[in-house]
Amino acid sequence: MSRTRKPRDAEEVRHLGETTIAFYDRFARAFWNGTRDHDVSQNYAALLDAIEGDPPYCILDLGCGPGRDLGYFRSLGHEAVGLDGSRQFIAMARAHSGCEVLHQDFLAMQLPESRFDGIFANASLFHVPSQELPRVLLELHQTLKPRGVLFSSNPRGNNEESVSDGRYACFFDFDTWRDYMISAGFVELDHYYRPPGLPRERQPWLATVWRKA
Repeated sequence: MSRTRKPRDAEEVRHLGETTIAFYDRFARAFWNGTRDHDVSQNYAALLDAIEGDPPYCILDLGCGPGRDLGYFRSLGHEAVGLDGSRQFIAMARAHSGCEVLHQDFLAMQLPESRFDGIFANASLFHVPSQELPRVLLELHQTLKPRGVLFSSNPRGNNEESVSDGRYACFFDFDTWRDYMISAGFVELDHYYRPPGLPRERQPWLATVWRKA
């Protein structure tokens, strides 16, 4: 990624978001079948263990997809709210989880201030173009309660970004991702690579946990 690249205009940014959402609308059922049984218990624990105070918690599942994680959080008694840009995912998530699900594009979110104890951004924020990421992270910072927690898991790389497999994606290394998060007002709590137990070259996912400063 080059921070000095020519900025995209608003129309181009909007098109990138629409392209990504259209991909998920097309392949929603296949995505559900391919991910519904993924073991992300390590990521659940990373978020929930970092939240202060007694449960139940109010959790925003950012990029909730078909609702797998919403269903899990609700099963524990938490108030889980989903957010996704795909109409297909919205319908599936509501039916699967019974939770409130907001139909919003990551690039045009309208979130209440200081509502959530935690944000679960599992395989979602890497779809935000780098030039828009500072604004998006500030919006997430604002919707967290004081000392709230944000969990993210993104595919890692060498700061490349482009349309990949029909979706816009950014592949940040840890140092770059940390710079973005700290600039948005977050303090690092933890980071690790996934899947667990494999050599680093076979761990394509970077998971990070942050507290609202």
